[in-house]
Amino acid sequence: MVIFPAIDIRGGKCVRLFKGDFAQETVFSDKPEEMAAKWEAKGGKFLHLVDLDGALAGKSVNLDVVKKIVDTVSIPVELGGGIRTMENIDEVLSLGVQRVILGSVAVKNPALVKEACQKYGDRVVVGIDAKDGIVAVDGWGVSGDVEVTVLAKEMAKAGVKTIIYTDISRDGTLSGVNVEATARLARESGIKVVASGGVKSLDDIKALLPYEKDGIEGVIVGKSIYTGSLDLQEAVALVESAGTGEA
Repeated sequence: MVIFPAIDIRGGKCVRLFKGDFAQETVFSDKPEEMAAKWEAKGGKFLHLVDLDGALAGKSVNLDVVKKIVDTVSIPVELGGGIRTMENIDEVLSLGVQRVILGSVAVKNPALVKEACQKYGDRVVVGIDAKDGIVAVDGWGVSGDVEVTVLAKEMAKAGVKTIIYTDISRDGTLSGVNVEATARLARESGIKVVASGGVKSLDDIKALLPYEKDGIEGVIVGKSIYTGSLDLQEAVALVESAGTGEA
């Protein structure tokens, strides 16, 4: 299982939101590239970046910051947030980003997802953000009117190999990861799933490990590692001791 330290970028800074609410923002660093180096030094194997301004604008906004991060660390980086055209996908991957995360566009333009998968293979990941089992789009502010598993199966047909599943109601709350819903999605869709939202402590990582056999291949850790409720080094050591630390 892979632990993905998260870096959310807004206004060029590293921030965290509460339940995706842009009005409830905490700034953790003015230099996200320094935070990226910190997480790499603590054992991070793959960074998860979100361009929050991009999610609202519908196109990448903080690519200068992303490039600084890519140039600073030696581990792979994935990026999501408002990426909705093939041109934007090309631009992001040309910066040295390993994986691009497509979100709202998966609901609105699945043909683009298929085209991107045909061109870039497993470098294309789909982020499914949901509340009560229903997909949310446009920075989590709008219901996509589609059930999570239905969308996941459509993405499998389009060629997607990995989904990042975020339970919005738990994101940034430190209330515990939604293990059951994540494992169920992996089983029912047949796609590898990365868990996201609500991770608080090492107990959440321990709870996810038994479900790796169901298709949970990783977990994104955000607020927990910034507030100290989860030690990244301990989390990485745990998955490696379980013999599942390979990316």
